[in-house]
Amino acid sequence: MSDENDSDAFDGEVLDLIVPSTLHDIRIDRVLSMLTGLSRSETSAMLANGAVTLDDKVVVKASFNVEGGQHLVALVPTPHSGIVDADADVLVAVVLDDDDFCVVNKAPGQVVHPGAGQRTGTLVAGLLALYPQMRDLSAEGLCDPLRPGIVHRLDKGTSGLLVVAKTPEGFLNLSAQLSERTIQRTYFGMVEGHVPEERGVVDAPIGRSVRTPTMMSVRADGRPSRTGYEVITRIEKPNAMTLLRLQLDTGRTHQIRVHMATIGHPVVNDARYGHRRERRLAEDRFFLHSTTLAFDHPRSAARLVVNAPLPKDLAALVPDDVEL
Repeated sequence: MSDENDSDAFDGEVLDLIVPSTLHDIRIDRVLSMLTGLSRSETSAMLANGAVTLDDKVVVKASFNVEGGQHLVALVPTPHSGIVDADADVLVAVVLDDDDFCVVNKAPGQVVHPGAGQRTGTLVAGLLALYPQMRDLSAEGLCDPLRPGIVHRLDKGTSGLLVVAKTPEGFLNLSAQLSERTIQRTYFGMVEGHVPEERGVVDAPIGRSVRTPTMMSVRADGRPSRTGYEVITRIEKPNAMTLLRLQLDTGRTHQIRVHMATIGHPVVNDARYGHRRERRLAEDRFFLHSTTLAFDHPRSAARLVVNAPLPKDLAALVPDDVEL
């Protein structure tokens, strides 16, 4: 899922990889089955639904043979069965701990829950090792067994804060706050080029791209989406960039990334919606960090504000004299 809540998006994961030479000249339905663990009939259904692309071209024939080196992207439905094994070796940086919830600072590169391409080593596995009671949320039918307690998610390449429920009361209350947009989520984002105005709002509906089904885009028939931003600083070297403070008024899949690209300023190092340059960042890491969460305590209703500073890899791109 994205750096924003995407309950309105397709229920699954994105498989995105370069086809290895060992899979050259093998039928695509078989390739998908080997990579995802799904049956051949399930991968054939994915193909028929236009959920698979090779080198940005939709492939619908199950008998199509792939070539090594091709760029394969697929929307893989997440199974609603099975359980996540607790894993105490997974790093979980707990910022705030409460009987009903915890706030964690997700590391870049960490996947929130099992999905296509990664079944183990997820944040959920680490959380279950710390809080075994979270599994009861799935047993009571409140959430997917693969996502116990997950109220909202962050992309693998995004770092920062997210709140996770530990009890039914916490899950229902926090989910309601997210739906009612009373959870405030603030991000730091570095974007390409110099944003001319000091502050602004991108108010543009977002839906799944017709051309590339693994991407989102601004569409007239999309869901209402609104992102506020203000300039923190503009940077000249090594390339023109702008550091922004971003506020989510809605939470659509990839909302910040899509909105910033739409106004001509894609997030730095975001290869999907912009491009990847040498920025001293990891290949699958882009400059987006969930820095502040504000929400009401599920029981006392006291307003809580939690902050997480920029991690070292992103802070290295910010001039020393900039105050955050």
